[in-house]
Amino acid sequence: MSKSPVVVLVGISTLTSTPLVFADFINDAKGSLELRNFYYNRDYRNEGAAQNKRDEWAQGFILNLQSGFTEGTIGFGLDAQGLFGLKLDSSSDRTGSGLLAYNRQRNVEDEYGKYTLTAKARMGKSDLRIGGLSPLMPLLWSNNSRLLPQVFRGGSLVSNDVDSLTVSAIRVNAVRQRNSTDFESLTAFGYRAAEADHFDYLALDYKVLPTLTLSYHVAELEDLYRSNFYGLKLNQPLPTGAIISDVRVFDARESGNESLGEVDNRTLSSYFAYSLKGHTIGGGYQKAWGDTPFAFVNGSDTYLFAESLVSTFTAPNERIWFARYDYDFASAGIPGLTLTLRYVKGDDVDPTLLSTRQAAALRAEGQDGEEWERVTDIAYVIQSGPIKGLGVQWRNSTNRSTYADSANENRLILRYTMSF
Repeated sequence: MSKSPVVVLVGISTLTSTPLVFADFINDAKGSLELRNFYYNRDYRNEGAAQNKRDEWAQGFILNLQSGFTEGTIGFGLDAQGLFGLKLDSSSDRTGSGLLAYNRQRNVEDEYGKYTLTAKARMGKSDLRIGGLSPLMPLLWSNNSRLLPQVFRGGSLVSNDVDSLTVSAIRVNAVRQRNSTDFESLTAFGYRAAEADHFDYLALDYKVLPTLTLSYHVAELEDLYRSNFYGLKLNQPLPTGAIISDVRVFDARESGNESLGEVDNRTLSSYFAYSLKGHTIGGGYQKAWGDTPFAFVNGSDTYLFAESLVSTFTAPNERIWFARYDYDFASAGIPGLTLTLRYVKGDDVDPTLLSTRQAAALRAEGQDGEEWERVTDIAYVIQSGPIKGLGVQWRNSTNRSTYADSANENRLILRYTMSF
């Protein structure tokens, strides 16, 4: 683990000359402990699948401690995160869900833990952080969809000193995956297993209007690929209800010494919806062009609207339509209860660019690949009483694919967070 946060903290103590400087550092400190109980089941529906199912149950503990900032023109602080996962049920033939750590023989660990420190500094409306990071950016979206979150090691600078403009710069050089205890080198998902020394990221987000934001981001996984992102996001209230428009364009090509091989992918992902009295109904279109899959850092999420529970819907040349319905039952007098229904349909997948056994059969028949997925997501958070804040979520998915393994999936998640 990098010693940078410790060095910065020592620097704070040597540069400050009065206990008053630490007043906000201590008084503004806060912490939370999230208890996350997670059951995961994915049942593969194809004959000849490498694994019949993934089925695990685990208990997670996520401790976050955040200091305030010291007083002065430049304020300093320190954050800490502790993560612990406990096996409740698993076996070597059912692992791989992303909940629990296991070794090369697929023996599942009974427990695993990890921690990170993050030093931080603030000047004006600019924040600098060095250590453990969990970016939520279009080209680097940290994965928190299982028992414990994915954490990167590096530094980030976010500035809001110019009105309506947010400038973000990030460099990360290692990742600790959600069910791993060690930091490892960065790689690209779906490509050759080439390692990168670091990942650089620059983002410009400009709020043209209070309801309209335009974005341009550029990132490079060193010597492997460079990716550009263009975004338009509109959330416009109307006399009755509101309209939502979100258009995302990605363009990735090989870069540097091209040790990853060819990277040729351009993807359009869009979502349009109308919201009224708790109801939001919408859908969108997504299309990929090029000879390779969507390029993103291994273990992270894609920031594509079509990404679902079983499939990421990122095959070469894939064309996708999807529909979505959300309802917040607070409008019906039941606060805390929410429902999401999604249906995603993909086709035009080029099997000549894939290596699965199903793709080989499609090539022999001269057919393109296709897939669909249906998702139901129900969540409820208790609003009062002795267990106020306890949340329960059920996520159910049915996926069928002609070019990859099909599956039925269920996730049952209980969450309870204590703040202090």
